[in-house]
Amino acid sequence: MESLFYGYRTFTSLPDEMLAPLQLARVHHRILYFVARDQGLSVNTLLARLGISKQALNRPLRELQAKGLVIASTARHDARVKSLALSESGQALEEQLSSSQRELLQQAFTQSPESEAGWRKIMSILASNQRAFRPST
Repeated sequence: MESLFYGYRTFTSLPDEMLAPLQLARVHHRILYFVARDQGLSVNTLLARLGISKQALNRPLRELQAKGLVIASTARHDARVKSLALSESGQALEEQLSSSQRELLQQAFTQSPESEAGWRKIMSILASNQRAFRPST
């Protein structure tokens, strides 16, 4: 467990440093990441992917919009639905943040190429069904 903790801290430290001068945090990076991967996704889809409440999303999403990084518009298929997309500056920031993490992973895989497939499999298992792995009470 310690390796996971320290690995995650290393994985997030550089993006955190890049976000700090912008008065943004890790939650903002997660929003930028998921919107970048699915331009035009709805707020409800984003909520489901992040696993958070509307209340938890409201403030960071508004901050990203105020900084001109995320654009919210009415969906063409349903006027009740808000679609999210990144602005050019939002795309540039997300690419900078995520590329630093991709580079870090690539460095680790270069040091231990035989471990990459196993690591990807474990991450896939953990991501696919998080409820199955919760301790029983």
